[in-house]
Amino acid sequence: MLPYGRQSITADDIAAVAAVLESDWLTTGPQVDLFERAIAERVGAAQAVSVTSGTAALHVAYAAIGVGPGDEVVTTPLTFVATAATAALLGAKIVFADVDPATGNLDPQAARAAVTPRTKAVAAVDYAGNPVEARAFRELADEHGLAFLEDAAHSVGSTLEDRPVGSLADVTCFSFFPTKNMTTAEGGAVVTSDEGLALRARAFKNHGLVREPERLRHKHVGGWHQEVHSFGLNYRLPDVLCALGVSQLARLDQFVARRATIKARYDEAFADLDEVRLPQVTAGAAPAWHLYPVRVPPERRRNVFDRLRADGIGVQVNYIPAYWHPVFEDLGYRRGLCPHAEAYYASEISLPMFPALTDAQVDQVIEAFRRAMG
Repeated sequence: MLPYGRQSITADDIAAVAAVLESDWLTTGPQVDLFERAIAERVGAAQAVSVTSGTAALHVAYAAIGVGPGDEVVTTPLTFVATAATAALLGAKIVFADVDPATGNLDPQAARAAVTPRTKAVAAVDYAGNPVEARAFRELADEHGLAFLEDAAHSVGSTLEDRPVGSLADVTCFSFFPTKNMTTAEGGAVVTSDEGLALRARAFKNHGLVREPERLRHKHVGGWHQEVHSFGLNYRLPDVLCALGVSQLARLDQFVARRATIKARYDEAFADLDEVRLPQVTAGAAPAWHLYPVRVPPERRRNVFDRLRADGIGVQVNYIPAYWHPVFEDLGYRRGLCPHAEAYYASEISLPMFPALTDAQVDQVIEAFRRAMG
């Protein structure tokens, strides 16, 4: 079965990990600092805080923003459930706003209509790697005194108006899961140029521990002394995985270029299929395509999906609208809330998209999809 996504690992990646395994530092060591500096530099942010997953990145970011009970977070339903769940776990009410039917990204006007005096943050997702309309969300956030969070789990390596994703929002969250644009096996990062937000993120991902002498409440106790000033969790990404990330980051441009080539080949191959809607791009964006989402007539989606799977093409569907999950149904959310997102989901299929796809495998996908649509 040809998967819809997978990691690209080389001998250099393996050597980088092996070197750490032979070192004195498996975690909380120099590779963590090296990886964080490299990520921050690559995405144009002052600070990067490495964490154990993209989900952890979201949880840390919401906590650093100060999201809590009584707050509202406006976000998209066309995303993996973690975008909403991590804010809900902090006590926030999730307010789902509809998507742009062309791109699947959160519609800035729908988000604006969802803002209330209780809104703390707007969280927009770069669906499939295509950046959101950051300028519109920046204006919305500034106008209402909100935090603008960009869930960039799909889009490390993407740019918008020649600016890298990671430099556009108050705080940006990346995922380095194996299917993403680069990997640390499991892992993620919170990036920001707000020093206070970065400090709070670092504390939350490390149990809330304070070690800096000038910040201790009880000073001069001894060199072992540390304090917890606010509760946090252990979301530390170890040196072993950070070393893999440093090695992968060196090839990110190659990964992005290959994904763009595959996307262009799919676009050309399917341009004559009248029933098929191809992925659209935000104006001024150069996406790092994590997914290749095609849309077919909803009444045909199940049949096309099953035929592709039977043909050895490991397609996927991204995503079940977040509020369709029983955990949100039990909170009173009902279907029909965001009709554009639901329509997008009803017709979407993600075709294989990863750098190691050979030209022959791309042709295999193209032929199988055209047969399934025939």
